[in-house]
Amino acid sequence: MRIIFLGTPDFSVPSLDAIVKAGHEVVAVVTMPDKPAGRGMQLQQSAVKKYAVENNIKVLQPIKLKDPEFIAELQALNAELQVVIAFRMLPQIVWEMPKFGTLNLHASLLPDYRGAAPINWAIINGETKTGVSTFFLKHEIDTGDVLLTQEVEITPTMNAGELHDLLMNIGAETVLKSLELIKNGNTKGMPQGNDNNKVAPKIFKENCLINWDNSAENIYNLIRGLSPYPAAFTHFYGKIVKVFEANMELSNHDEPNGKMISDNKTFLKVACQNGYVHLLQIQLEGKKRIGVEEFLRGHKI
Repeated sequence: MRIIFLGTPDFSVPSLDAIVKAGHEVVAVVTMPDKPAGRGMQLQQSAVKKYAVENNIKVLQPIKLKDPEFIAELQALNAELQVVIAFRMLPQIVWEMPKFGTLNLHASLLPDYRGAAPINWAIINGETKTGVSTFFLKHEIDTGDVLLTQEVEITPTMNAGELHDLLMNIGAETVLKSLELIKNGNTKGMPQGNDNNKVAPKIFKENCLINWDNSAENIYNLIRGLSPYPAAFTHFYGKIVKVFEANMELSNHDEPNGKMISDNKTFLKVACQNGYVHLLQIQLEGKKRIGVEEFLRGHKI
């Protein structure tokens, strides 16, 4: 099929690569404009643009998705289908343009965890399974008819980065299977149910602050669900400490919640509602990420 691919981050690239290698004709990719980043504030290409340039695929980088020139370029490409993964919200004039519509890959089992951060919230909420869904775009975000889903297990120690990589690759397989269905005439998905108590809004800084009055399980899941980015954090003598890795110890104790306890050599744990959370990998504000033993060599509790 003639396909236009819309995406920006690393999560999008395996699906784009799978589509190309399966022999579909990717007539263009649409991705975010280059942005300055790093110490020198040099313009950086998105992961999708880098792949497209390396594979001689036409690249479109509109600032405004309703720009008449951009719309005209899309129409001239005469794509049969658009595939969008981790991109911006599309206007109707764009997503309804191809004859087969626009297929989206979402990192959850819809209708659960609609929104910007489904991987993070699934772990934060203590889910033991999640997955990916392909669906056809319509006006309301993440509500279109579902074509395929693929379930995966969330193991007890898995963090958001590990789940991201797992879903990224399973997502590529699911996109390919979806394209085969569409190519063979199956262009109708199943309507989503309306029961959607589990949502995945964008993560803000206030979502990342650890509340030591919570249970050890909830704090442990928060740390896993925000690692490695944007990372849960607490305060240490007035400075922010990001926590990337931890484990929990369930026990009865009389310590006040939030109290740090350490032998100043091998462990650092913090009291909470029903036990302790042991901090294993942390990063003090302005410093590099280190193990807790290295941290304790320079800081006494």
